[in-house]
Amino acid sequence: MVAYGAMTRTRFDFTGQVAVLTGAARGIGRGAAEAFAAAGARVYVVDVDAAAGEQAVRAIRERGGQAAFVAADLTSAAQVTRAFAHIIGEADRLDALVNCAGGFTKLYTVEDTPEDEWDRVIDLNLKTMFLCAKAAIPAFKRQRSGRIVSIGSIAGVSPWPPTSPPYAAAKAGVHNLTRSLAVELGPYGVTVNAIAPGTTASERVVGLRGRAGLDEIGKAAPLGKIAEIDDMVGWILFLAAPESAHLTGQTISINGGRYMAD
Repeated sequence: MVAYGAMTRTRFDFTGQVAVLTGAARGIGRGAAEAFAAAGARVYVVDVDAAAGEQAVRAIRERGGQAAFVAADLTSAAQVTRAFAHIIGEADRLDALVNCAGGFTKLYTVEDTPEDEWDRVIDLNLKTMFLCAKAAIPAFKRQRSGRIVSIGSIAGVSPWPPTSPPYAAAKAGVHNLTRSLAVELGPYGVTVNAIAPGTTASERVVGLRGRAGLDEIGKAAPLGKIAEIDDMVGWILFLAAPESAHLTGQTISINGGRYMAD
């Protein structure tokens, strides 16, 4: 009899592959960039924050990984086009696009949300995904392969806890754009999926809600706690790996059981 735990384990291997991670200077994106590099991928970190992006790349290289930083404002079509032209021209391929750019910094009600805040948060969370997917599609079609993984949110499916209205609307858009892209790119062998994290202890979220606030949110979940960045990273790699080849158009909810749906 084979003892439990002695069976063969799946090990992600991205040797020879190119992964582009947007908004990956910090948070879930940085955690995923480090994991892709550790699994053998050549990683490109694309972010508007040059200092943090370069630091993330240095940390990967110090561990023996392959990584480069590309500065870009991902809400700008011109800068996104230029960044992807540089990456694909240099690497000559693109295997995985992980859309991590996003977030918000202030909590408003709908009534109190300024118009410029609405536009800024929608652009940061949804327009960036649209622009980056659009820039990556020609390479995916040429190769007839590829993966797109986007970071949605529990905010896109559930109104609790109260969150930024434009953020919730944008993340719902991420989930639906995921489905549209899956239909469009399926004939080319490209899969498109998203994850919907529950409240996750990234630097931004800890700064926004505080540890006490996060602990209170965590108590409402069956698992009794909020997520850590590492809880998201394995799902991102899975959705970019061969093991997920027949999964597309899906949003995977990772929230400790706080939100359950069919």
